[in-house]
Amino acid sequence: MTTLAERLGYAPDVKLVILSCDDLGASHSSNVGVFHAMREGAATCASIMVPAPWACHAADNSTPSDDIGVHLTLNAEHSCYRWGPITNSPSLFSGEGGFPRSLEDLWEHADHTEVLRELRAQIERAFAWGIDVTHLAPHLSAITLRPEFFDIYLELAFEYRLPIRLPSTVTAEQAGFPFRQLAADEGVVFPDHFDHDWRAGSSDRVFEAIAALQPGVTEIHIQPAIDTPEVRAFAGDAADGWVADLKLATGEELRTALAASGAVTIGFRELRAAQRA
Repeated sequence: MTTLAERLGYAPDVKLVILSCDDLGASHSSNVGVFHAMREGAATCASIMVPAPWACHAADNSTPSDDIGVHLTLNAEHSCYRWGPITNSPSLFSGEGGFPRSLEDLWEHADHTEVLRELRAQIERAFAWGIDVTHLAPHLSAITLRPEFFDIYLELAFEYRLPIRLPSTVTAEQAGFPFRQLAADEGVVFPDHFDHDWRAGSSDRVFEAIAALQPGVTEIHIQPAIDTPEVRAFAGDAADGWVADLKLATGEELRTALAASGAVTIGFRELRAAQRA
């Protein structure tokens, strides 16, 4: 069986790393941080939250060479910083306005048809903004491990011929359905390895992942942002991790660790080419 590395033109024992940035568009702080991490640091791609307040700014400041996917968004987790659907989708609103803050609230009342319409609209808007969308990655994994919504994820990946993010540290037994096999059966490409760990600002997590790299494609995600009154106002102490992620992405220690591991860094654009080949 041909490995993903071989489909990308590498030997099967090569270690390939995607260093991805989440939450582009969430804030001005995130936009500056993500683009700095990609253009001056070691990050190789990002995903944009189309419904978020600063998404249009992110699109305006992107370039054709930027590897940007859509961070499919159905939640607005901050208590005083809100965003909501870009379609008429009543089931996707919380009682306080905007998307639900928690996954449980979303899952309790989200209508399947409205979820599909909303997420397709987010992808289409990214295209309309001029973004050459390279992949899909759900915000907070809202649709990744829920069988009633996972088919939407696959439908959109198949429709737009885009690779996706899937965890490798969650088994089919834990999820309750064979999500990775279902994606593979549909011809949808995804990294071989992705740790379902959402801690921001944990350099130990990143360096441990690099030290434990296996052959194939590994995605490691970060959430970089610059330190501003804006991000402190809506995120509080959580911003510490995002600021630390930017320092990590632009520091020499990360480049040194990647070089020492023998890894080759790539983005999702290469995976998209493999899926469309």
